[in-house]
Amino acid sequence: MKKLLAVLILAVMPVLLFAADERGGPQLESVDIDVSDKAALQDGARTFVNYCMGCHSAKYQRYERVADDLGIPHDIMMEKLVFTGARLGDHMSIGMQPADAKAWFGAGPPDLTLVARVRGTDWLYGYLRSFYEDSARPWGVNNRVFPNVGMPNVLAGLQGRQVIGCKQIQRVEDGKKQYDPLTGSPLTHEACDQLTIVPKTGSLTPEQFDDKIKNLVTFLAYSAEPDKLRHRRIGTYVLLYLVVLFVFAYLLKREYWKDVQ
Repeated sequence: MKKLLAVLILAVMPVLLFAADERGGPQLESVDIDVSDKAALQDGARTFVNYCMGCHSAKYQRYERVADDLGIPHDIMMEKLVFTGARLGDHMSIGMQPADAKAWFGAGPPDLTLVARVRGTDWLYGYLRSFYEDSARPWGVNNRVFPNVGMPNVLAGLQGRQVIGCKQIQRVEDGKKQYDPLTGSPLTHEACDQLTIVPKTGSLTPEQFDDKIKNLVTFLAYSAEPDKLRHRRIGTYVLLYLVVLFVFAYLLKREYWKDVQ
């Protein structure tokens, strides 16, 4: 009995530790991802090949499959989204050698084909928006969601310089905003762990950058499960078939049992 209890504790411990780590991390903002939005997918694919594929591959995905699924003509795909001399039917691999990647970054950048299934879309959305300047880090940046990350902020030109600073934010207790009972004005407190973008340092507005990141995450979600929409459609047909089958089965059962009753 004691051995069985010990085995159960050891089996459950990683789950508990993971949950504790999630609670202790930053609060992730929920993002609504629609993998049926082809405009978002196309923009996300463009961002991925222009900003991510210098270091990260998507080697379990093919250019041709992406073009067909996203409604991109093959000639446009080859002209605008393939920069490595690869052919249309090739996998989305990169030319960076593992030894060079380890020397430059300390570890090889991971393949991103399945990253949305491993990390989740909320995590990716929060991570890509949470780089900030940190002179103590080798690349001059850090990340709120993934502290001490070894990756440079390749999207800094779009987002602009993001720094941690102090900001007056409204007090919230038990989920309710607090107000002064005499004046009715909002009660605030100073928080010095807020991310702030330095104005006019990026080519996109904060709203445009958030949309750009959402589209990129949408593409990564598609890449991790390209057949998701087809699976949903097949599932709908299966459920409709089962409903029709249930009706006929019920009528058949009633016919067989009418004399018994």
